This record gives sequence, structure tokens and C-alpha cells, in this order.
Amino acid sequence: MTASTVGFVLGTRPEIIKLAPVIQECHRRGIDTHVIHTGQHYSDSLDAVFFRQLGLSPPDTNLEVGSDDHGAQTGAMLAGIEAELHDVEPAVVFVQGDTNSTLAGALAGSKMDIDVAHVEAGLRSFDDDMPEETNRVIIDHISDHLFPPTEETAALLRNEGIPEDRITVTGNTIVDAVQTYDDRAASESQILSELGVTEGQFDLLTAHRAETVDDRDAFERILSGVSRASAQADREVIYPIHPRAEDRLEEFGIAVPDRVRLVEPLGFFDFLRLESTADVVFTDSGGVQEETSILGTPCVTLRYGTERPETAFVGANCVAGREPSGIVAAAAQMRGKAGDWTTPFGDGNAAVQILDAIPKLAVGEAVTATE
Repeated sequence: MTASTVGFVLGTRPEIIKLAPVIQECHRRGIDTHVIHTGQHYSDSLDAVFFRQLGLSPPDTNLEVGSDDHGAQTGAMLAGIEAELHDVEPAVVFVQGDTNSTLAGALAGSKMDIDVAHVEAGLRSFDDDMPEETNRVIIDHISDHLFPPTEETAALLRNEGIPEDRITVTGNTIVDAVQTYDDRAASESQILSELGVTEGQFDLLTAHRAETVDDRDAFERILSGVSRASAQADREVIYPIHPRAEDRLEEFGIAVPDRVRLVEPLGFFDFLRLESTADVVFTDSGGVQEETSILGTPCVTLRYGTERPETAFVGANCVAGREPSGIVAAAAQMRGKAGDWTTPFGDGNAAVQILDAIPKLAVGEAVTATE
């Protein structure tokens, strides 16, 4: 028997990284894949470099949708993905996370009666002001196979009435990716010397979410709080700046504090190396909360809630909000932690478990989509 074609829809850095282990496990099983890139991130520094570093072939299709309002962006993605799925007729289409790319991929598959598999299902921030929260709920309720990373996220799905036979707890594929590539990042990345920083003697900042950078006051408060927190420990802050955030700095005329050094967006290996060697990481990113918890680096989340509460439960993360005083206090609490907590997202075997949970893709069970 030959393997079914399996579709993957992705559009952002976290989706590329977190779906890479599943794509690679398909290839190990002899299963053909068809990767549809929506182009939600359209900068080479934010997507193509990750394909190269992760050892993935370029996507089979790039819709090049780019940035737009939510409705226009999602609609363009939906039309393009639907056309691709008509041509490919995959047995299953995989989506990951909570972006507009994920929503469009899940909607297209569901409407075409193709099995939809949602990697990293069940996350909830309980913040309805986040567009991603709406996406998460819709995607989970229209998916056929849901792969929550923890028992806690699985319980949230059950509480929403999703049938047990659609839910499989697998851990998170980010553990697979970090465990696979951390040693390579340490040996191949030269980012510490390029930036002139010493391991453990700098802080790292990521801030790009709309609620963080599209509000001038919020953005200024965050930069002020991070700068003050780092000054207390005599640390410089390295900030690989997302194009969205860079545009807002210019638009709002925000003066970046002297303590904060802006650098260009980084590839996966360089960013992983900075995450693993920073003293403290400040972030508004859910994915960075996960990565730092795996790497043993203390994290301060620049939001008032998180859909990754497990990181706080194990002591890897402190949710600080956006007020400078809260950021300073959270950094003082986290700085110097040993990083010896237990990783809450599994043992690095998520991709295998995910494919094993779909009978037509399990080892020895794969069949062609037309059989």
C-alpha cells in the first residue's frame, strides 16, 4: 500500500516550527505531504529561513496573502486553500495553533468534508478581546482530530462538549522541535558573538501582538517596564523586532529606551540560542512561553492572562501584565531561577503520537486517499 497525501496549512513562524516534526514524521512513514503556505508572514526573515533551518522542502504552494484586516485576510486564504485542496484531495489536512491561517485551513477542510487535524488544540485565554481566542474555539469545534498538549487543555475541550473520541493528549510538538535543534543551535549559531553579548548577561524581549504594539500607551509602558526591570540587574535587552512593531514605533514616534537594543528578526537557530542563554525573557508570545519553559529560561509574560497556564504552574513563567511596576516585580521574582522545573508539554514524542492517533496515517495502516 502507498501512503495517503496529507495536507498542511501554515502561515507563521510558530506554525512552521511546530508542524515541522509532524511533516518529518510523515516522510519517515512514506506518507506524501502537500504544504500550503498562506503567506501570512511574507518576510523571508520570518518564514523561508525556518524551512531551510528545519530541513524542510519549500512549501508546495504559497498563496502570498500578506497582511490585511482579519476578514479580508481570512477570506483570501479560505479561497486559495479551498482551490488547492480541490486539486490535491488530501486524506487529512493539518492545522496548528490559532492564527487566521489556521482558521482558514480548518474551515476549508471542514466544508470540503476532509478530516481536519488540529495540533495544539484546547488552549484558552478566556480573553474574548483576543482574535485568536475566537479562532481557537471555532477551529476546535470543526476539527475531527484534536491534539491538546496537556490534560488541562483536554479537559477544557471536554467541558465544551467535544466528544472524547476526537481528543488525544499528545504533548506539544514544540518539545520535539526544541529537543531536536537546541544542540545544533548551540553549535552553529554565532549570534552571541555577533551581538557582543555574554551568556546569562542579557535579557531578551519579544513583543508583536496587536494588543501590545497597536496601543501606543501599552507599547510605551511595556518598553519602560522592561527597561527598568533590566536596569535593576544591569542587563541589556535584545529586542528582535517584528515588522508590525517596528512600524508602530515609527508611527507613534515612540523613543526606545537606551537599555533596549533593536535587532533584525532572527532565524530559528539564532533565536533559540538567545532564548536558551538569556537571563530573563520578556514576551507577549504564547510560543515563547512554551520554548523558554522547555529550555529552562525564566519568562515574564507581558499580558494579563495566558493560554499556557502550565508554564506558570511549574514556575517557569510569571504573568506580569503591561504596567511597568508589575513587569519590574515579575522580573525580580523570576530572575535567578534555576530552571529545573518539569517541562509541562510532554517528552518530545508528540509527532509520533499524533500520527498514531489517526488510523489511516498510523504505521501499517496508511492507504491512498482514493482507495
